[in-house]
Amino acid sequence: MKIEFAWKDETHLLHLPEMDATHREFVDLLLRAQRAPDGELAQCLDSLLDHTRAHFKHESGMMSACGLSSRAEHEAEHQRILGELGRMRARAEGSRTAFVRAYLVEAVPDWFRTHLATMDSDLAAKYRQAFP
Repeated sequence: MKIEFAWKDETHLLHLPEMDATHREFVDLLLRAQRAPDGELAQCLDSLLDHTRAHFKHESGMMSACGLSSRAEHEAEHQRILGELGRMRARAEGSRTAFVRAYLVEAVPDWFRTHLATMDSDLAAKYRQAFP
């Protein structure tokens, strides 16, 4: 399986150091899960899920602090992804690892790029405006 997704400062940085570090860690954990042997896939997904829950909780705090008007939509998207990751985690323990790997290689990077370029960039801009 060829994995082409990687962190790229020129496209992924939002210029909020804590947010950028969190996103970089998400990408690192995603790549680790993509490359994990079948016997380690569930454990890697546990790490990705733990990180993602904390990541999204932190962003919710940022949304609240800066009064983000699209907060409900943004948080709904976070819940959708957490649900998908949770379902993939359950499948990783069964015989559906090929399905899980396809999701991790195709769906998650596409979601991340779009989410970062739209919802998270909007949050970062609003946060910088509220807290220069």
